[in-house]
Amino acid sequence: MLHLAITYLEKSSLFELRTDRSSYLFGINDKGGVQHVYWGEPVEAEEAAELLKGWQHSSFDANVERDMEEYGGWGGSHYSEPCLKAKFHDGVRDLKLNYKSYEIVGENQLIVRLADQSYPFRVELSYTVISRQDLIERSVRFYNDDKLPVVIEQGMAAAWSIPALRDYRLKHVAGRWAGEFQLRSELLTEGKKVLESRRGFTGANANPWFAIDNGKSDEQSGNVWFGALGWSGNWKIVAEKSSFGRLRVVGGINDFDSSFTLAPGESYSSPVFTGGFSSGGFGEMSRKLHSYQSEHILPGSRIRKVLYNSWEATEFAVTAAGQKELAQRAAAIGVERFVVDDGWFGSRHSDRAGLGDWQVNAEKFPLGLQELIDEVKGHGMEFGLWVEPESVNPDSDLYRSHPDWVYQFPTREGTLLRNQLLLNLGKPEVKAFVLGFMTELLSTYDISFIKWDMNRTVTEPGTTPVDAAAGESVWLKHVDHLYDIWAELRSKFPHVEFETCAGGGARIDLGILRFADQAWISDNTDARDRLAIQEGFSYVYSPSVMMCWVTESPHGMNGRRLPLSFRFHSAMMGGLGIGANISRWSTEEDEEAKRHIATYKQIRHIVTEGSLFRLASFEEGNTAAYQYVSCDGEEAVVFAFQQAQYFGYQESRLKLQGLDAAASYEVFGEEGQPVVRHGSTLMNIGIPYALSGDYASRLVRIKRIG
Repeated sequence: MLHLAITYLEKSSLFELRTDRSSYLFGINDKGGVQHVYWGEPVEAEEAAELLKGWQHSSFDANVERDMEEYGGWGGSHYSEPCLKAKFHDGVRDLKLNYKSYEIVGENQLIVRLADQSYPFRVELSYTVISRQDLIERSVRFYNDDKLPVVIEQGMAAAWSIPALRDYRLKHVAGRWAGEFQLRSELLTEGKKVLESRRGFTGANANPWFAIDNGKSDEQSGNVWFGALGWSGNWKIVAEKSSFGRLRVVGGINDFDSSFTLAPGESYSSPVFTGGFSSGGFGEMSRKLHSYQSEHILPGSRIRKVLYNSWEATEFAVTAAGQKELAQRAAAIGVERFVVDDGWFGSRHSDRAGLGDWQVNAEKFPLGLQELIDEVKGHGMEFGLWVEPESVNPDSDLYRSHPDWVYQFPTREGTLLRNQLLLNLGKPEVKAFVLGFMTELLSTYDISFIKWDMNRTVTEPGTTPVDAAAGESVWLKHVDHLYDIWAELRSKFPHVEFETCAGGGARIDLGILRFADQAWISDNTDARDRLAIQEGFSYVYSPSVMMCWVTESPHGMNGRRLPLSFRFHSAMMGGLGIGANISRWSTEEDEEAKRHIATYKQIRHIVTEGSLFRLASFEEGNTAAYQYVSCDGEEAVVFAFQQAQYFGYQESRLKLQGLDAAASYEVFGEEGQPVVRHGSTLMNIGIPYALSGDYASRLVRIKRIG
């Protein structure tokens, strides 16, 4: 039976949003409110109409159905986390939003209109159904139709009501610099669990994604409800379990220090909060999100070029001669893109000076930057450059000329972090400066790649003069202008690929990924640590955007010694980069690197465009394994890792996933001749890990032959 993506059942006042494998139901109750009814595996919508009703426990818990509002304002007897909190011109802070109308736009978008019962203030709820991935994009737009201003104190993007479960388990990620995307799980009790960033960007300490299950789901089975917010500034997600055992997840821009004024006739649009349902566990959840990003979010090609970045080799000691030598060595092992990191501009000899002065350093490049670009291109590689446009050193020509361009409060001395201050990107003149120098840089030189870094949180978020932007939120303006800049640069320079970086993985979300081709997920390049970081990242974000580097052994962060093969295998699970000082590599290391890079070029379409299956995790034992299956199902590649060898060799096997049980496959590793196995055998009996020794790793390739 064919189901429409959006249906309004007039008799029961129900809306049904139908994806390929889920139903999402809400309706208009007898009080004029918009109430959530159901979300999960497909059901017959008409038969759920009985759930659309009011509920009162006592005078202390009246209107309990408001805990399941689709989108509610603060006011009346509603005490849960509000979606919207506003203050009208006369001081009234009570919202009473009633349903007014709906509109179906095209085949997959629904607009639901609400309005306050007393003031000319409207709200439009937007739902876009992404059928194939069982997702719904939600956002909201506020309209002030009054002749006087309205203050928005909190405006969230959406609220997700989770069906009644005996237990609610929350999965999310936490971390810090060099330890991002660490998976966390906890059972929720009554009250609120708040995930948030108040640092000015997405943040390394948390990421705007959640997943809820009953505590029993795993990678391959169980119902999971999940959501990811597309916003690159301060954000907040609140999971609130009521005293009646229901769970509601509200998310959007963080209300902390972020109130703003809607002038008469103005409107405001929230970021998009995408939610989804999976009946196939956390693995299926991730594959839905990855596919959604590839089809609906990410710009440009998914195929990542092998990259070399010179930072760990030279740090600030950049010279034309030194970079040319590295470029020659990089090209010889198969690198396709050469990137010069920090230190190429201004008086940039350390992190103490020069940031903001985006002119090529004539001492380091006496013949100009073009000489190096010509050298790089002569070796058959593309050229890339590092920038940090949002920050400035006090010791810079830019700051001396424009000290009023940084975030500051008039009576406070700005906090120095990494010897730098942050430019107030919300100022039109600062936005124009950043867009101007980036446009000039990309117009002057043949640059194919930009690594856009931000090594600083926001502090002293003031404006000068104090009343320059009365009613605006500096937190919102910064992100809005950042998006404007990236959008214009992408339009002007469509051939340039951009990488988002913020002291590692502190600005990765579905907002910035509409503009960024790839993401630097951590400054920690230790290959063992990276496996944990990459695994957590993969729960939400596509491996196609995940940049991974092969760096030194012993590693500077942990002092850990790892084989070159382990470092390459870890880094080949996303976009492959090399950051080691390759000028010190031996002939044997060069030859091994060349073999790994050649292999990566043969399999990268599987890694960056295929489906990921997490087979085993170091969270649960001594081994970890990850399998990628190509879009057409004809090929697969498996990466297996062992942390340590205990008590001699022990036979253990790895069961694969995502194959055709009836098909035959050729299975071959890097070490020997292929064998032929049926898909049923590979998925039910598996393949030997065949790992021996500490920090052993293995790459296995699989090709369908019948």
